Amino acid sequence: MELRHLKYFLAVAEELNFTKAAEKLFISQPPLSRQIIELENEIQAKLFIRNNKKVELTEAGKYFEKEVLALFQNLERATLKTKKIAENASGDFRIAYISSIYSSNISELIKHLKEQFPYVNFKLFEVSTTKQIDALEQGKIELGIIRSPIKSPRIKSQLWFQDGFSVVYNKSTIQLKSEEEIPNLKDETFVFFNKDYAPHYHEVLLELCAFYGFTPKVVHESNNINSIVQLVKNGLGISIVPSNIAKNNPDPEIGFIELKKVNLFTDVSLITSKEDDSEITKSAVDFLLDFSK
Repeated sequence: MELRHLKYFLAVAEELNFTKAAEKLFISQPPLSRQIIELENEIQAKLFIRNNKKVELTEAGKYFEKEVLALFQNLERATLKTKKIAENASGDFRIAYISSIYSSNISELIKHLKEQFPYVNFKLFEVSTTKQIDALEQGKIELGIIRSPIKSPRIKSQLWFQDGFSVVYNKSTIQLKSEEEIPNLKDETFVFFNKDYAPHYHEVLLELCAFYGFTPKVVHESNNINSIVQLVKNGLGISIVPSNIAKNNPDPEIGFIELKKVNLFTDVSLITSKEDDSEITKSAVDFLLDFSK
């Protein structure tokens, strides 16, 4: 049995039409039929019911299709992992992060990795949490930095740090001196993350406002934390952002009030593939974890 037999079988199983499957495979129909017959003879099982009107999978064929699909998925993962092992000294290493956690730590990480692995091309991508998880499962990134819990059997997650929240406002338009004055913001315009882009984070912001006794009047939305802070700076509203943003933003035109009374935090986590045991990944994770100590 050869891989081509299995590829031909999957094409026919998907199309349930030998003519269409042959066109998809760029071969003529007679050779395709012969390959399927060879496969059936080898495994000693009839895989298709053929007549003049239609082609159907037998029960054995349905089972075989499921197993062959799983086989090709495992083969693809093995191929990707082999490629990553081969690229341990060269190639690309892709790191994704969400906009709300970018800091000098990530820049220092790239410098550290370049010193250790000078022939590797390190790439940074700003990507939402949901898309990071999909990209990591598909082998499109090697390391992700996210701000929300995940559930995936293929991904290993390690807590980097816990982050609190702070109100951010324009000092020239809003007078805010302490956390006790937060309830007075109930009539102000708010700038939030888009609900569809970051649903978990959006819900947390609503919980925070509810704790202080009001429902925010959300007028402007953005998918990028830097855009949110810029909108606040331009006087278009106020917002609630992770306290990490306040620590990394020295702009004198905007102010931050940390919300210490409410016991709400977000976990910032490092995510990697459970199958990834490369030295580069280990070095990257260890470097970032050292910063959180």
